[in-house]
Amino acid sequence: MRSIRRTRTSRSVAAAAAAAAAVLTLVPATAEAAPAPTAAPAAAPAAVTAAVTASAPGGNAAILGIDYGTWQRDVAAVIDAARPAIEQRIAASPAGEKPAIVLDIDNSSLETDFHWFWTFPTPAITKVRDLTRYADERGVAIFFVTARPGIIQSLTERNLKAVGYPVSGLYVRDLPDLFEEVSAYKTGKRAEIEARGHTIIANIGNKDSDLVGGHAERTVKLPDYGGKLS
Repeated sequence: MRSIRRTRTSRSVAAAAAAAAAVLTLVPATAEAAPAPTAAPAAAPAAVTAAVTASAPGGNAAILGIDYGTWQRDVAAVIDAARPAIEQRIAASPAGEKPAIVLDIDNSSLETDFHWFWTFPTPAITKVRDLTRYADERGVAIFFVTARPGIIQSLTERNLKAVGYPVSGLYVRDLPDLFEEVSAYKTGKRAEIEARGHTIIANIGNKDSDLVGGHAERTVKLPDYGGKLS
C-alpha cells in the first residue's frame, strides 16, 4: 500500500509540475523565468537610441506620407545654400559684437515628426546641428525659441544637449504665452535676445510663424510641405 501511495503521489507531483510548466509558457517570461538580456554599456543608451531611431524613422511624417530621404535632401539644400553667407557674416563680426543664431526646434533642429513620440532623445537634424557647432566654436550664441510649453522645458533642453547642440538659451511658452499668436510670441523673444545685447545674424525655422516679425538679419526657411510638418 505504501508503494502504491508513493507512486500516486509521485504522479500527482509530476502532473502538477507539467501543468505549471504549461502555464508558464502562456505567461510572459519574468526576470526569474528567463535569463536577463545582455546590458548595454552604461554610457551609451542615448547614443544607441539615436542611432536606432535615425535608421528607422516613423512618426507623424510617415503617416502623412512625407518621405524621410526627400526631406533630408531638401533640408541639406537649404542649409548648404545659406551656410556660406552665415560663415562670412561670422568672420566679419566686429570686435565687441555678440552675434547669435536663433532656431525653432521641431523639424528645424530636431527630427520631431520623423520619429515616434516616445523616442528620446529625438535625433538632431545633422546639417543644422553642424552649423550651430561651427558658429558656437567661433563665439556665436545659440538660442532656441520654441512654441513648446514650459512644462517640458527641462526635457527639451536635455534632448538638445544629448544630441550635440550647444545651448546658450532656451525660450518656451509659459501660460500667458499660450494665449498669444505663435509668431508674436517668437518675435517678442527675439526682441528680448536683442535687448540683452545680441545681434541675431540668422533665424532658422520651418514655418512662417518662426520667421516673420523681424529682429534677425537673415531668415532660413526649412521645408514644411505646406504646413504638414509641425
